[in-house]
Amino acid sequence: MANELLIGGAGPGGGVGAAAAVKDVTTASFMAEVVDASFDQPVIVDFWAPWCGPCKQLGPVLEKVVRAANGKVRMVKLNIDENPEIAQQMRIQSIPAVYAFKDGRPVDGFVGAVPESQVKQFVQRLGGAAGPSPVEEALAMAKEAAQSGDHGTAISLYTQILQHDAQNIDAFAGLARAQVARGELDAARQTLAKVPKENASNGEIAAARSALELAEQAQKAMGSLGAVRKRLEQNPDDHEARLELATALFGAGQREEAIDELLTLFKRDREWNEQAGRKQLVKFFEAMGPTDPLTLSARRRLSSLMFS
Repeated sequence: MANELLIGGAGPGGGVGAAAAVKDVTTASFMAEVVDASFDQPVIVDFWAPWCGPCKQLGPVLEKVVRAANGKVRMVKLNIDENPEIAQQMRIQSIPAVYAFKDGRPVDGFVGAVPESQVKQFVQRLGGAAGPSPVEEALAMAKEAAQSGDHGTAISLYTQILQHDAQNIDAFAGLARAQVARGELDAARQTLAKVPKENASNGEIAAARSALELAEQAQKAMGSLGAVRKRLEQNPDDHEARLELATALFGAGQREEAIDELLTLFKRDREWNEQAGRKQLVKFFEAMGPTDPLTLSARRRLSSLMFS
């Protein structure tokens, strides 16, 4: 499948972008892997040690930025406890220390766990401007597929992303939303149950959870849609019926009509059932996302009603 090629090529470690895999070097291999290799492309050397806390902070950031450069630079790591000779020759007195080699000699470097923005600038100076990573490209394609209604392709891409990056919150949220859109509510519940606890309050995850809850409510309401409409015809102040109708319409993709019904409910009796109309509208906003044009226009209409 073409989609598989997008984020394929992972090495034994399961990471994305194996072309930019990080290697461990020793004193014996330093000449070949760093000095000689730097004539072909810049080589970044991360001098570290297992006991060094800042090294553990910097290492993953450095690897991420190097991989995002898509092969324009290489990176190697040298454990100075096991290979002290090179560090001594280069007079390295504290770690983490990072040096870039080009044409056989060091040309740039820094010491300490600097922010990711500075790491990016460092890599860019070597000619390795960071473009989108394979995972970022896959996320963009999955989002585009979902927006065009091709939820099957979106699900396939998000699933592959999570196979390569099991902590990717955007992929979790996107997968759950695509599953909801296809009516696969049990699968969406399972997806959201796998989200790490520390990310449970993430905005995208909250939006996916709202979309799932609304779909569940709509599923229950759809069976009695005709009866609900009849109740409203007989009694326009049947707020429970109007809430059910709005939820069913939203689940059926008739978002504008659903919002109109809730705004009507709020206008008729804003305090009904502890402001249930307003609360359901907020859930709609979460499911649609803060930048959706319907969210923006409905928020303005709601604000106008609240302060009128």
